[in-house]
Amino acid sequence: MTIHWCGTGLSAIPGLRRLIEGGHKVTVWNRTIEKAKAEVGDLTSDIRVFDIDALAAVLEQGDVIVSMLPGDWHVPLAELAIAKQANFVSSSYIAPEMRALDEAAREAGVALVNEVGLDPGIDHLMAHALIDDYRASDAFDPQNHLSFISYCGGIPKHPNPFRYKFSWSPLGVLKALRSPSKSIRNYAPLDVARPWDAITSYIAPLPTPESFEVYPNRDSIPFMAQYHFEDHWPVKEFVRGTLRLNGWADAWSGVFAEIETLSGPEGDARLKEMSDQFWADNAYDEGEPDRVVLCVGLKAEKDGVPVWHKTYVMDAWGDDRGTAMARLVSVPVSLAVEAVLNRAIPAGVHAAPNDPKLVQGWMAEIDRLAQHLAIIDHSN
Repeated sequence: MTIHWCGTGLSAIPGLRRLIEGGHKVTVWNRTIEKAKAEVGDLTSDIRVFDIDALAAVLEQGDVIVSMLPGDWHVPLAELAIAKQANFVSSSYIAPEMRALDEAAREAGVALVNEVGLDPGIDHLMAHALIDDYRASDAFDPQNHLSFISYCGGIPKHPNPFRYKFSWSPLGVLKALRSPSKSIRNYAPLDVARPWDAITSYIAPLPTPESFEVYPNRDSIPFMAQYHFEDHWPVKEFVRGTLRLNGWADAWSGVFAEIETLSGPEGDARLKEMSDQFWADNAYDEGEPDRVVLCVGLKAEKDGVPVWHKTYVMDAWGDDRGTAMARLVSVPVSLAVEAVLNRAIPAGVHAAPNDPKLVQGWMAEIDRLAQHLAIIDHSN
């Protein structure tokens, strides 16, 4: 079985190196061979120019394609995997077009595994662990009122005036700011057109509690089913969102005001111009540590009184192993590849696993990647 790892961008390398060092047969595909050689040339010489036809020519039954390429490549590569009875892994959200491949993947007997990076990925594992813990507890009652939060953010370890730094092109961050979100607040759907319309404060239960600005992103509501919330459970709050340093909203207020006015080709051109300027002014310096904070919490209340409340919290930063973001995205991807090779994930389209054995094993590995990982029991 060969692992065909496509893409050697900034967030791909630790997981790729882990698989090669672990003795797996890996072929590395990248648009530029020189860049890939600079990252893993000390470990392997099996590095090829990425071309989907060239990949198709060597892909065999039981192989695994890993896509760390831009999102528009995921579905074509997953379709190729099905055609060749190979498997597929990516860290990205499951797009409707990927979801639509579920039946074909099951018929072919192959796994298409997505959402196995940091967010989405580690956040899912934490959510599954908490919900399993709650279900098994004496406090569990289908009538309890539930509040669920999941906040993740990549932030500078050493804050700057802009309250944010970029590891790669800021264009994606700027485009995300134009996206609406849907979550649940006070038992009702909350639709937000722009993130800055719903910024709130959140105190993360770190060893030294720390306050952050948070806001909902994307559509949180489908994840209730993914996390095995029952339809009849009363849900007071359910939000998956982004975490930023305090002061971020003020530092970015001018950005928000301008983004609101942009549209059409001229707007896209201006976004690109803004992106280039932000990259020049606020990119990480060589060797400068980044930081990732992730908090996933579940609270159950009965008659307005908390009866069960735990938060899974992680704090990680760049060190001599490289950036926190790179290892927290790519090492879980490598764990998913190994799970697929071990047939621990069934055929079909899947997000990060909820199997307790896999969740426990992966979180033990993540504990080694992060400087701090803990489950806080707020009832103690």
